[in-house]
Amino acid sequence: MGRLFGTDGVRGRANANLTPELALSLAVSAAHTLAERDRSHPPVAMVGRDPRASGEMLEAAVVAGLASAGATVIRVGVIPTPGVAYLVGDARADLGVMISASHNPMPDNGIKLFAAGGQKLPDEIEDAIEAGMGAPFDRPTGAKVGRVHDLIDGVEHYVNHLVDSVPHRLDGLTVVVDCANGAASEAAPAAYERAGARVIAIHADPDGLNINDGCGSTHLETVRAAVLEHGADLGIAHDGDADRCLAVTATGEEVDGDQIMAILALAMQEAGTLTDDTLVATVMSNLGLRLAMSAAGVRLVETRVGDRYVLEALRGGQFALGGEQSGHVVMPGHATTGDGILTGLHLMARVASTGKTLSELAGVVTKLPQVLINVPVADRSSAASAPDVEAAVADATSELGDEGRVLLRPSGTEQLVRVMVEAPTEDLAGAVAERIATVVRAASPA
Repeated sequence: MGRLFGTDGVRGRANANLTPELALSLAVSAAHTLAERDRSHPPVAMVGRDPRASGEMLEAAVVAGLASAGATVIRVGVIPTPGVAYLVGDARADLGVMISASHNPMPDNGIKLFAAGGQKLPDEIEDAIEAGMGAPFDRPTGAKVGRVHDLIDGVEHYVNHLVDSVPHRLDGLTVVVDCANGAASEAAPAAYERAGARVIAIHADPDGLNINDGCGSTHLETVRAAVLEHGADLGIAHDGDADRCLAVTATGEEVDGDQIMAILALAMQEAGTLTDDTLVATVMSNLGLRLAMSAAGVRLVETRVGDRYVLEALRGGQFALGGEQSGHVVMPGHATTGDGILTGLHLMARVASTGKTLSELAGVVTKLPQVLINVPVADRSSAASAPDVEAAVADATSELGDEGRVLLRPSGTEQLVRVMVEAPTEDLAGAVAERIATVVRAASPA
């Protein structure tokens, strides 16, 4: 049996392999592992979720598990993942739980855990939680059983925090925000409006079933069409739990996480807040970002894929900005984790303060053509390490030389192997990527 935790918590098909029983056991072990050792007061846990229907069931199981371990549980309802992280720190809670599968389809769900201060967990703590699942414990009884409370203004507190961080008001800007029928549906429009923007919200009517359904940061065509229809200055697209942000320009061009990081890095460098003139990014970032940052005198620190690894590098070097091409951007001065709404606010603040269009600002990065193919497989680990696959990657790397690169990695959350190729032309990148993908498919047919 593989490791329970992936790159971002525990995910699976809700009520299939991600069951209420598993959620309850995970919550009990998390309470025991993450709670403060000072037992003069019961541990406090914040629990939030995105609006997918299965979240109601899993929330009930998580709350029951935490309370059975003696924790005081504060339910905050539907809220972005970074909102839970913020509230854990703000309330000085011992741990936080977010129930969400982020950008995954509605039938999936997940459980993300935060330690005190709203920090994501290192591997060794996740392993300790997994090892403790199902272990016997002295169950509290009577008055020592955990109590459950509802925080009705959690989103309000979170939005106030976001708006307070904005370095320049957004007055005069019109933005279309695609909320993915997810956790951003209330918070994102509210934050952007309070910061001064005129907001046109789309896909902001979650019904539990429509999250990420043809919308959000994985389907930019809808926000692009709305920007063009309304003549907006830009569009912002979030995923289901609003921890990521992608954008489109007034003319419909996509602005990805690499370009957003470049824009924010240069703004912070100008303001003197980019610690050691350093940006942290993952191996998936485009070669164009590296070249742009080098030209600006910004050092790029590279990590494994996953915002948790970006966070580790940020904490280790006490750096001020990092993120992923997918739109997870972390600004430790304002948040302990990637925050899509925070990113959108600061991106628009740069547009407003410079008077430049988003297209002009994003032009600092000239992206090398990049093709990413997600290959469904039966076993992502064995497929990625198969001898034929390794040979195909080596051949392609030799073929591209210094003018491109190949990156192959198993997904941390799905049975996929991701094949990414950068090359001087789109056609060459696509051909090389498909050639490798064919070998991957044969190594472990789905």
